[in-house]
Amino acid sequence: MKEQQLHINYRLLPREEFDDALIELETAAIEAARNAYAPYSRFFVGASLRLEDGTIVTGSNQENASYPQGICAERNALFHAGATYPDKAVKELLIVAFAEGKKRVNRASPCGGCRQVILETSTRYKTPIRIILPGERDALILEDNSFLLPFGFDASFLS
Repeated sequence: MKEQQLHINYRLLPREEFDDALIELETAAIEAARNAYAPYSRFFVGASLRLEDGTIVTGSNQENASYPQGICAERNALFHAGATYPDKAVKELLIVAFAEGKKRVNRASPCGGCRQVILETSTRYKTPIRIILPGERDALILEDNSFLLPFGFDASFLS
């Protein structure tokens, strides 16, 4: 058996280097998190994405007492963008979260289900999605969403 390694390339961008476009995307995600409905987990998540034409679309997590019936912020934003702007590729996605509605979570990462939807969205538009996970002092940036779900399942398996 031959052992191989998988390398994930990412950047850490110091907060003082955030440009206006990144600040705008982060502000939109924070505002979306304020609209989250999370009475059970008390974990308020906001996602904002920028489409290829510059349009920003947001989503927040929406919980339900029957837990599987809720939706994550990332999927909420991605599905809304797909339904409202079906011909516009998603270029970047930023995610923020607040525990107990107040304390900011450092670099909140998408769950497995959201990673799958991000992969499908990227495949749909045939373009990588830049993933931005801001923290207090910097942002972790993945230039290509494929690093979120190595060996991911996509439509090619269904052929």
